[in-house]
Amino acid sequence: MFEEYSKELLRNGIIEAKSGHPDSARRYLDRAIYGASAFDVLAEAWFWMGEVLTEPAERKAAYQNCLSHDLNHARAKRALAVLEGKLKEDEIIDPNHLPQPSADPRTVDAKRFMCPKCGGRMSFAPDGSNALVCDYCARNQTLANGAASEKDFIVAMATLKGHGKPLQEQVFHCKGCGAEFILPPKLISADCAYCHSPHIVNLEKTKDLLAPNGIIPHAFDQRQAIQLLVEWVEKNEITPEKKVELPRGLYLPLWTFDIGGAVDYTAEITEQDDSFFNAQRGQKKVTRVQDTFPVLVDDLPLPASRKPSAVFLRLIPTFELSALQPYDPRFLANWLAEIYDISMADASLDARSQAYKKAQREIPYILGAHVKVVHSSSANLTVESFKLNLLPVWMTEIPIDGRRRLILINGQDGTVASDLPNQRANSPTEEAQGGLLNFLADLLND
Repeated sequence: MFEEYSKELLRNGIIEAKSGHPDSARRYLDRAIYGASAFDVLAEAWFWMGEVLTEPAERKAAYQNCLSHDLNHARAKRALAVLEGKLKEDEIIDPNHLPQPSADPRTVDAKRFMCPKCGGRMSFAPDGSNALVCDYCARNQTLANGAASEKDFIVAMATLKGHGKPLQEQVFHCKGCGAEFILPPKLISADCAYCHSPHIVNLEKTKDLLAPNGIIPHAFDQRQAIQLLVEWVEKNEITPEKKVELPRGLYLPLWTFDIGGAVDYTAEITEQDDSFFNAQRGQKKVTRVQDTFPVLVDDLPLPASRKPSAVFLRLIPTFELSALQPYDPRFLANWLAEIYDISMADASLDARSQAYKKAQREIPYILGAHVKVVHSSSANLTVESFKLNLLPVWMTEIPIDGRRRLILINGQDGTVASDLPNQRANSPTEEAQGGLLNFLADLLND
């Protein structure tokens, strides 16, 4: 009875707030908060209290009270982010009516990395030193270590960045020689075509793309990547048909999501009926129960680029994601890096679906064989936070059976993955020795 009365007070408070009568809205909401005991009513009442208050400190306290009763209250999270300066009002969009991307090339801000001492090119050194090294005077700049931070999912989804992906060509203005050149849509790092100075897109200043949060730096150079490729080819007795290109180092994007909440389910428990007559007949009784299964998934990984995703999927489990460091564009100096072409919004749907399916598999196992789940719901399952990460790989292709098979080498630990069916093995021939093995072996002996 009291709960229904509190809901009625809340409804009246919301009507008054939307009608532009903040004083009467506050009176209704005060009484609703005083009499309510249900978390959903209290959360909604505190949210609308924050909407009708005028003092920033009081509004902030109201939204925090809302989140104390419902941690995943999206509107309260978004309003609190605006109050705290993490989100600008003019950045908020309607996800059901996204603006159409322009067909014109996008002009982007790019950082140029040159040695402050001699003006030479600076490159990231994959030798474990975490430093930029000048190609000429060997001056180095050590990069800081640390842990990559996560971003709030609700805040990102409120902006175009949460839904955007790179559809346009990007125009660079070289800060060294003044030339302008076009970077393909999916790349965020390149060398100037004229003066060869390295440039990295400053994604923090773009309105429609998310900047990376974390990166695992390359741990070894091309020579070591070649050696790993040679060993893998020999082990699998692969016969390439043509000369194989040298592996090229780059970074591929990866989304990771934190998912929490619970899966609501209804189950049937089948037990022996112990009543006198039914026990004699061996009959059983079925009881229905309703309960929740808690879900907490940390750093669920999903490829953020479609092109190498099948092979990349095989390689992802071999990365030690705990080694992620905060993203610094200097890590990309003289290294190629791809930006995502799967938006965060699209990837989050897949992540949530995977977490739900995993819970559906686990619930029957935990309940036991005598329990049958007849219904489950993911309504209370939410994506809480995410990271965009760059993972190091070495990439090449091996021509086999008239096709070019993609090879990826984990730039952190050297694991090799490919799209070869069952990693097809052939006996080495003289032609093979003249193809891949001799070509790479000669290179290693230089």
